[in-house]
Amino acid sequence: MVCGKIGAGKSTLTRRLAQEPATVLISEDAWLDALYPGEIRELPDYVRASGRLKQAMASHVSALLAAGVSVVLDFPANTLGNRAWARGIFEAAGAAHQLHFLDVPDEVCKQRLRARNASGEHPFETSDAQFDMITRHFVAPTADEGFQVVRHA
Repeated sequence: MVCGKIGAGKSTLTRRLAQEPATVLISEDAWLDALYPGEIRELPDYVRASGRLKQAMASHVSALLAAGVSVVLDFPANTLGNRAWARGIFEAAGAAHQLHFLDVPDEVCKQRLRARNASGEHPFETSDAQFDMITRHFVAPTADEGFQVVRHA
């Protein structure tokens, strides 16, 4: 699992982690782009579509884990609720986990986000104002949540 603000480098890290043998990458952005092309423009659109996707994917991801496949879950574990959803998946499978926390300053994230937007290679563009609005919902993981956190600064 990954936790970090938009532009922190979550997808870059997950692509690297997924290069391990017997490992699959499941990317929320790729699935949302395929299932809802052109429909996700504002935060409520994302929340609706992401909620549906998470509901559909949970048992599938748990089955992959139970079968011994390592799963790199490129869904932002950026809130207590999102982390609880991910916890339910690996606990149902009886699988180990790691939560990779990309602790990157806002200005670095915004610079990366602007470059990503300019490249046109990412399916979704995010403005500085949208970054600020979404970041207000971000909750960094804490020790009392009980995750095996790997911190990236």
